[in-house]
Amino acid sequence: MALDRVSFALPPGQTLVVLGPNGAGKTTLLKVLATLLRPHEGTVRVLGCDLPAEAWKLRGQVGYLGHEPALYRSMTARENLRFAAHLFGVGDDRVDELLDVVGLARRGDDRVEEFSRGMRQRVAAARAVLHDPPLVLLDEPLSALDPHAVGLLEPLIGRASGRTRVLVTHDVRRGMAEADAFIGLRAGRIEAAGVASDGGAAAEAEALFA
Repeated sequence: MALDRVSFALPPGQTLVVLGPNGAGKTTLLKVLATLLRPHEGTVRVLGCDLPAEAWKLRGQVGYLGHEPALYRSMTARENLRFAAHLFGVGDDRVDELLDVVGLARRGDDRVEEFSRGMRQRVAAARAVLHDPPLVLLDEPLSALDPHAVGLLEPLIGRASGRTRVLVTHDVRRGMAEADAFIGLRAGRIEAAGVASDGGAAAEAEALFA
């Protein structure tokens, strides 16, 4: 069983941080919320949509940034973003805007396979918000990014974006600084949960998962 009695509710505009060791079920949880995995039982409601029955209705409202940027490496950054933009019915001007925001306007016509890990992550972040989703699901989104790149992505996927966020991270301190609420998973079950502003709960989470 990958997830067992995992339950939470997240108000709009807030950030839930999901903590836990490798194999705890964090990425599985994100994939269920993103409609990439079908839950075998239980109730999942995201942005008013019941999953998996209304997955078709939800997909255009969610941005997903996985731990590994799922890009077509033989295509350019611009081609990757235009392909995704056309699927969402978004104009090419949005592609140009986001390439500029993530600092890759001059490299937009270079193939992704020529990019560093951090540059690929920036392209993947741009793709995740092409359609301006109200909810973003983020799996270690700042992996391989230097401080400058982290700053570039803040208005897209950070607290400054105003989006509802579910954020998976191993960086407990940074995660708790970003969180409104948190859950800590171990072996597919919630081992700790609370409000990030509760100093005692935050200390417990750091002790358990740091």
